[in-house]
Amino acid sequence: MTMEAEKPPQPAPATPPRRPRRGPLPGLGAFRQTGQLFSLAAAVVRAVFRRPFQLREFIVQFWFIASVTILPAALVSIPFGAVIALQVGSLTQQLGAQSFTGGASVLAVIQQASPLIVALLIAGAGGSAICADLGSRTIREELDAMEVMGVSPVQRLVVPRVLATMLVALLLNGMVSVVGTLGGYFFNVIMQGGTPGAYLSSFSALAQLPDLYVSEIKALIFGFIAGIVAAYRGLNPRGGPKGVGDAVNQAVVITFLLLFFVNMVITGIYLQIVPPKGG
Repeated sequence: MTMEAEKPPQPAPATPPRRPRRGPLPGLGAFRQTGQLFSLAAAVVRAVFRRPFQLREFIVQFWFIASVTILPAALVSIPFGAVIALQVGSLTQQLGAQSFTGGASVLAVIQQASPLIVALLIAGAGGSAICADLGSRTIREELDAMEVMGVSPVQRLVVPRVLATMLVALLLNGMVSVVGTLGGYFFNVIMQGGTPGAYLSSFSALAQLPDLYVSEIKALIFGFIAGIVAAYRGLNPRGGPKGVGDAVNQAVVITFLLLFFVNMVITGIYLQIVPPKGG
């Protein structure tokens, strides 16, 4: 029996060098959260038409948001209207067009100042409360329990809150417009020596009904944005109770940024579609 010749040991195959793992693309998280925000907005719109509608929850949220925003909105609208009237009045005096002070200041209050005041107050007072409430429910796993029982948290909790913010914004916008206009009238007539007739005549000469329509549309859209952003951040907190506080701050900041951007877009579209009065 012959012994086979021992084979020399074969060298181990060379392993290919590992490629370094690429990190996530910069900004990918922001795009993902933006998509989730739009997804929640679409889910809320679909859930509005489903039954049963949570009428009791809607009334409770409407009363709460209105109670925390009515007085601040009225108090803020007076100095806003006064500042706009004083600034516009000073500018028109320099240009020799004092007769247009009333129309210019009132249009600035109705079209720009009033919807933004309402939206900022709703986002700061009502939106932060909505975000904190939903965030605390999320970390206590109440929403998970609702889903296990077959109850949609979006339809049960989010829809009534978003509709409440929209309705409160719509109603508050009318109140802020009236209070701001009266404040501008008082400061222009009393402090700058304007005449009531010229103030009212310039307003009727420059203003038109679509100006009020676009103001109400802005308030409605701003209320929807404030409710959706607050609900989204409340449904996605991070890190327990501390994450809920961070989510509230993020909701307010994100809402402010979106409001100013959307206001710019709506104003640009409106000025292109609706011709000025007399033009």
